[in-house]
Amino acid sequence: MLDKRIIPCLDVRDGKVVKGVNFVGIKEVGDPVACAEAYNAQGADEIVFLDITATHEHRKTMADMVSAAAKRIFVPLTVGGGISATEDFALLLRAGADKVSVNSAALRNPALIADAAEKFGSQCVVVAIDARKMPDGSWHAYEAGGRRDTGVDAVAWAKRACELGAGEILLTSMDADGTKAGFDLPLLKAVTAVAPVPVIASGGCGTLRHFSEVFEETGADAALAASLFHYKELTVGEVKAHLRERGIPVRL
Repeated sequence: MLDKRIIPCLDVRDGKVVKGVNFVGIKEVGDPVACAEAYNAQGADEIVFLDITATHEHRKTMADMVSAAAKRIFVPLTVGGGISATEDFALLLRAGADKVSVNSAALRNPALIADAAEKFGSQCVVVAIDARKMPDGSWHAYEAGGRRDTGVDAVAWAKRACELGAGEILLTSMDADGTKAGFDLPLLKAVTAVAPVPVIASGGCGTLRHFSEVFEETGADAALAASLFHYKELTVGEVKAHLRERGIPVRL
């Protein structure tokens, strides 16, 4: 079994780290670069920056932030939010990002995934999927920061994204997001069953047990958390110690 990764996520709005519940009720929690540096010191395997209200005009600000963070941290950095073209990939990769996450633009223009994979390599292309459960038991992929239901089946979309060249899937359960009630295990099982690339579990983690549970019960390769780390309820080191005790391989 490959080592499992623990990834703090920094949702960024107007230059500040923020966090909400079910994609609403947003509150500021800190400075992005300082937070990234702290998580790097704790032993995070990667760090994710997501500009949750990105527009094209904010792209330079985000690139400056990425550049500042890349000089102070020594783990892979994934950046997303407002990505609409391969030029956005190029700008953020030049700024110091290791991977770029794309969501809404890929749903609207799936060819963007293939174009980016061809130009920069699949390892740089992360497709983020914000999924919400429907009354019929399926999950739909949402766009625009969780504001709009695309009607696209999230599991089928994950499979298609991989076929187009995505090197990783960042899967967020909108139903579980910020609740601290646990990861959405059925959703993760469904997506990991069809995705031949690593899947990052996101949304709902609230206890140490939730971290071990997601690895023991699904095919997730990494677990992402935000408020749990932001509010210092747990550290990355404590999570990794728990996983080692459960016999789950993690990077030291």
